[in-house]
Amino acid sequence: MKRLWIPLVVIAVLAGGGLTVSRLHGIFGSEKTLPYGDTKNEKGKPYNPKKMKYEIFGPPGTSAQISYFDEEGNPVHTDATLPWSLEFPISAAAGIGSIAAQADSDTIGCRITVDGELKDEKTTNHEVSSFVSCLLKAA
Repeated sequence: MKRLWIPLVVIAVLAGGGLTVSRLHGIFGSEKTLPYGDTKNEKGKPYNPKKMKYEIFGPPGTSAQISYFDEEGNPVHTDATLPWSLEFPISAAAGIGSIAAQADSDTIGCRITVDGELKDEKTTNHEVSSFVSCLLKAA
């Protein structure tokens, strides 16, 4: 009986601590989860839809290796005969465009337009295997 008070005190302290913690959780609301709404909208129309156009130009019939980012931002590599162009809609609020090409001629150029407005254009002249790249940071 002399040592029976020790387990009773331990049980009382644990019960009191547990009650205090549960009350503090109720006061400060840490048991409540924050509601987050899903912002994905499958049926909505794109914001301010624009059309981006890539163009690679040079002497007609020139073979070129072309690399660019498509409408979903995925890198694409293709071989084509010049002149070459690709137009696609920009579905995001801001679009980023990048195109690069290397040709087996001495002259090659690239152009990026958005809704017919010229955003970037470059032309290079080299003796062998010309390379050119154009970049659009935001449409």
